[in-house]
Amino acid sequence: MRLSRFFLPILRETPKEAEIVSHRLMLRAGMMRQEAAGIYAFLPLGFRVLQKICQIVREEQNRSGAIELLMPTIQSAELWRESGRYEAYGKEMLRIQDRHEREMLYGPTNEEMITEIFRAYVRSYKDVPLNLYHIQWKFRDEVRPRFGLMRGREFLMKDAYSFDLDQAGATHSYNKMFVAYLRTFARMGLKSIPMRAESGPIGGNLSHEFIILAQTGESEVFCHKDYLDMAVPAADTNFDDIAGLQGIVSKWTSQYAATSDMHDAAAFAKVPSDKQVSARGIEVGHIFYFGTKYSDPMKAVVATHDGKEAPVHMGSYGIGPSRLVAAIIEASHDDAGIIWPEPVAPFKVAILNLKQGASDTDAASEQLYRDLTMKGIEVLYHDLDERPGAKFAATDLIGIPYQVLVGPRGLAEGKVEVKKRADGSRENLSPAAALDLLSR
Repeated sequence: MRLSRFFLPILRETPKEAEIVSHRLMLRAGMMRQEAAGIYAFLPLGFRVLQKICQIVREEQNRSGAIELLMPTIQSAELWRESGRYEAYGKEMLRIQDRHEREMLYGPTNEEMITEIFRAYVRSYKDVPLNLYHIQWKFRDEVRPRFGLMRGREFLMKDAYSFDLDQAGATHSYNKMFVAYLRTFARMGLKSIPMRAESGPIGGNLSHEFIILAQTGESEVFCHKDYLDMAVPAADTNFDDIAGLQGIVSKWTSQYAATSDMHDAAAFAKVPSDKQVSARGIEVGHIFYFGTKYSDPMKAVVATHDGKEAPVHMGSYGIGPSRLVAAIIEASHDDAGIIWPEPVAPFKVAILNLKQGASDTDAASEQLYRDLTMKGIEVLYHDLDERPGAKFAATDLIGIPYQVLVGPRGLAEGKVEVKKRADGSRENLSPAAALDLLSR
């Protein structure tokens, strides 16, 4: 993509309403624009990152055996009355009426709707276990939306819902999501720690939040230091191995880890002092097992082996892709701007033509742009007629992992400079060697 043909409205000044790093950098880098309180439009650069995150989420959900569908954003109030949550949910739920004065709502979550879909089609124990997920926009009318995407009103969510015959099966479904979440966040360059957490309005008695540590985190968290060095389950993990998955989950829950809501000071005091970690954290995922909380009142039952009927045991598993865009920035930035982990970066490479209009730098930049594009590498070619300093600043701000600096002085020696955004390291290479390095 040529920058001269891309839509990238970079801001020189930080907007006054931006209070935290991710909010400031996303606005300055032209990734999003506020359309109303807590409601944002994703501009092209931000949307590319959001798509990368969704694809990783989707791949790991599919790997675990979950099946994708798509539910509507608008739901009937009657479903929520069946579960008993319509009045209990509070003002965060946006309640509306259609032209026929039917009571509707803009879904803040989808437990009721997925339960209604399940009970309409599934009748037998032979059809479970089942895990259905979707990636859909949600709305919760926060009383005070702030911090950009970290606490917005409209947000993108991945919701998965598991259905099992009994608690043992539901525990295995929970463990599948537990392991899938560890892998999902690791692939985005994040070190997530599963912590015991409150279930809140979702309900249930088994719940973990997946937390990343960041100095600008929204809340205080407490954990054992060993979590920072634990190896994430491999890509070939067998999700059908009940004992194997339980072993992984047991390992990842064997040490102390809790959010502030669930913190037990006495238990944390038993952790060796050199292993105690008290830090700020950001929630990037939340999983719940809630048994028959929804299937009982909504009569989502299946025929058991002996011909009787029993309500299914359910779990709910959420990841916020839009929130993850901000969380990654909070965990990976410096004074110059964003530092994208390569798997979620909007582009892998930025080519900076340091003397736009000069025949040698134009030709070399164009050739490198064509060669990288032919190899399927996502490239942003900064082909605007701007000073080198302005190009450096803009490219550092948007955080593309590799920068190729094409200038007349280097080309006189047959070289271009390759800079790695993460650590600032630089190499002078021939264009062919640079192409080889960036193609790996």
